[in-house]
Amino acid sequence: MKRQQSILSFFQKPLPGKQNISNEDDVLHGNRFPQAPAKRDSDTSTVPTAKDILPEVTGTDTPPEKLPRQVLPAKFSANGNTSRPTMFSSIMHKFAKVADVDISPARNKAENGSTSSCSTSNVFGAGSRIFKSETPSQNPLKDKGFEINSCGEGNPLQIENDVEMLGPETPVMQPAVSRLKRIQVDCNDFDKNNCSLLNSSKRLKLAEDSEKQSCAEVSEIANSKFEWLNPSSIRDADRRRPGDPLYDRRTLYIPPDVLKKMSACQKQYWSVKCQYMDVVIFFKVGKFYELYELDAEIGHKELDWKMTFSGVGKCRQVGISENGIEEAVQKLIARGYKVGRMEQMETSDQAKARGAGSVIQRKLVHVVTPSTIANDNIGPDAVHLLTLKEGSCKLDNGSTVYGFAFVDCAALRFWIGSISDDASCAALGALLLQVSPKEVIYESRGLSREAQRALKKYSSTGHTTLTPALSVTDFLDFSGVKELIDSKRYFKGSFYTLDTVSAGVMHHELAVCALGGLVNHLSRLMLDDVLCNGDILPYLVYRGCLRLDGQSLLNLEIFSNNVDGGTAGTLYKYLDNCVTYSGKRLLRTWICHPLKDVGEINDRLNVVEGFIAHPELSFTVAQYLRKIPDIERLLGRLKASVGSSALLLLPLIGEKALKQRVKTYGTLVKGLRVGIDLLKLLHEKEHEISSLSNILNVPLQSGNSGLDDLLNQFEATVDSDFPKYQDHVVSSSDAETLSVLIELLAENATRWSQVIHALNCVDVLRSFAVTASSSSGFMCRPALPISDSRSKNSCEENEGPVLKFKGLWHPYAALGASWETIVPNDLYLGADPTGNCPRTLLLTGPNMGGKSTLLRATCLAVILAQLGCYVPCETCVLSPVDIIFTRLGATDRIMTGESTFLIECTETASVLQNATHDSLVILDELGRGTSTFDGYAIAYAVSIAIYLPWFMDLL
Repeated sequence: MKRQQSILSFFQKPLPGKQNISNEDDVLHGNRFPQAPAKRDSDTSTVPTAKDILPEVTGTDTPPEKLPRQVLPAKFSANGNTSRPTMFSSIMHKFAKVADVDISPARNKAENGSTSSCSTSNVFGAGSRIFKSETPSQNPLKDKGFEINSCGEGNPLQIENDVEMLGPETPVMQPAVSRLKRIQVDCNDFDKNNCSLLNSSKRLKLAEDSEKQSCAEVSEIANSKFEWLNPSSIRDADRRRPGDPLYDRRTLYIPPDVLKKMSACQKQYWSVKCQYMDVVIFFKVGKFYELYELDAEIGHKELDWKMTFSGVGKCRQVGISENGIEEAVQKLIARGYKVGRMEQMETSDQAKARGAGSVIQRKLVHVVTPSTIANDNIGPDAVHLLTLKEGSCKLDNGSTVYGFAFVDCAALRFWIGSISDDASCAALGALLLQVSPKEVIYESRGLSREAQRALKKYSSTGHTTLTPALSVTDFLDFSGVKELIDSKRYFKGSFYTLDTVSAGVMHHELAVCALGGLVNHLSRLMLDDVLCNGDILPYLVYRGCLRLDGQSLLNLEIFSNNVDGGTAGTLYKYLDNCVTYSGKRLLRTWICHPLKDVGEINDRLNVVEGFIAHPELSFTVAQYLRKIPDIERLLGRLKASVGSSALLLLPLIGEKALKQRVKTYGTLVKGLRVGIDLLKLLHEKEHEISSLSNILNVPLQSGNSGLDDLLNQFEATVDSDFPKYQDHVVSSSDAETLSVLIELLAENATRWSQVIHALNCVDVLRSFAVTASSSSGFMCRPALPISDSRSKNSCEENEGPVLKFKGLWHPYAALGASWETIVPNDLYLGADPTGNCPRTLLLTGPNMGGKSTLLRATCLAVILAQLGCYVPCETCVLSPVDIIFTRLGATDRIMTGESTFLIECTETASVLQNATHDSLVILDELGRGTSTFDGYAIAYAVSIAIYLPWFMDLL
């Protein structure tokens, strides 16, 4: 409405520097458009006024619907005197449109060299176009000398390109409809026009037939030929509709009579697809891989493949040759799809040998998902798949128990464990941020509302898929899981048995139930090789280390920043100078679990100090590490191939798989040789770096049982049997030879893993040394006093917890500013020379004074010290901290129904309930979520509650 008023007011404004036009009232007066001048004999149209079309301009609360553009004759003049242009005439063409007027025969003669007697008395509407040309160059028939003349029921039609004739209405003026809908409407309107084209030629007839055929194909492709695939009729395998709470979207019901009428190839495809509706399945046909129906829509949408109406059973289909299948699979996985491949189990000649009517046998060999991918393109970060099981009963203190299990398919490792958590779900958040899973599988009806909120909150920091599963079928009970694992001999290649691992886990029944959900999921994805040869280990979220819950990991920006969720400006990015991919993964694990044992911390600090004192040794180590591939994943890939020769027997892809295994075997052996040479060099330099032997605890003794001599034997096999392992030409005997070598190598997998872990530790500690050496500010080695006993009665007898920093600065501050702009701070908590024992510090100051920065810098300095890294300050003395609590800022979570005040109270309650004698607590802007005096009262009460236990102990 405001737009209409502004346009009308613009029209009413007089022209500057011009005399009043005598008939200006005819141009615009109020809300009226000018009346058209006297019409010539050839003019047959009338010009409507704005009053007849536009409603009265009145105020309204909601904008009215957009009005159609005014239709005026192409030759309309706003002023009778055409020699004097007006303000309206300069923009009149915006509102003009060709009306139903006769076309001058002279113009026809000038353009075509002939005179046509057909006059225009009827034109096509917007929905009944045959050809629509915005500019003369856009009409291919006109450019080639064709002119379309059509007469129906005695009314001739002539379409031509006139200079004064404007193009069709702009897309803004037309209703917003999809492209497919417009094509279908155009096709329907085209069929309704039973008019013959005058002066038509053979080429024009072909164009018309092509247009009809294209519209027919689009209409067929738009809808599936199978009624049971339509959304209105689709059901799962148990014939449940999507609205049913137990509906299983992974399955599909196909009527038995329909399945009987299908051809053999159709039965092969749909018998598998109906059990994997959540998987994009490529069906191998000759030298091509094809997608059908719903999967074809995904291929058309994501990969921009042309959809056709062919394939198995003449249905919607897209496809690609076998040379491009790997790239297509990677693209779909990167977009979050699960992808499976149905391979041909025999050649066409083998199928013909079984009988004239035999069909090539096909089978779903494996399914790859974003959370189970194990190739070379996944980058340095670990890819985890996590399953979660919540206990039905709460503990005596009101906390909830969660059992969990997760797997890294690339490294072939499984972990199980359990946690107990309160209503804040801080421990669950810590688990999610530590593991950083690509996918979380949980019970659809067995997870509390608080746990679901925590999943959404802590999964939003990364690209995590939340997958609900059915409790009855996917999560078995404790006895059912053990029976399943024993019957299928899962984890037979693990160094630890399931009983041994579960015995060291609290609430092990829930942990084993979560493992059962993980096992069922991997078995469905055809990953039995991973289950049989994988290692199973216990996982403790707070395993004897400095405890960082989920909220603290977020507040301190340990792995992701609070701006865009990236790694820029995080502690992980600050410390990451690792060379190898496996070293980067170990660095993340160390950051999640800082040490509490002073002896272990000092061992790491000794190695870091040695690398700083001998930069030439650090440079040599980096050169060795750059030659080492990701041997941790290579070892896992070879272990997964033990006893799995079925893939090598497949035609067409068996040779390719064997060639890949030869390359993996040769690369692993050569990488281990470089790694062991580096460890031997470091053992020789042990006198220069103290405590190095405590970190590199790897037996490299000589003899037949030594790793060095054992590796020499594997190197000899590579040089003799596979000299060109990078691009080896496979033969028939290679499969058997390689299978024996891989089994021998896998027998010592535990010892190879020790070598890999030692190399990763060297990489991380060298990274700490590089961080300290390249810093622009002061960096010092922290001093951690050792105290066997601790008395709380007097600070003079025993100092107790102490935290002292001189010249402390934020470790990320120098990244965005010069060192001259940084203001270091001193911090003293604990006993001081005067005999006082300050346990609490109240920090005040103006806005943007750096209060929050100092609080965060203190926590980060403690974490760095207990990681075994240098600290950004001049001097640092601290006793080990067991828990860090952070309550920072004022935020709310509207989508989960949590107000600012509720979040403050929940986080503060967790601090008061779980803080210990050695905890570090920082509270920033406490009480901001409520009124001034209420917030002051809360902050005062919390400070007394934190300080009072120390006061009572001193008394």
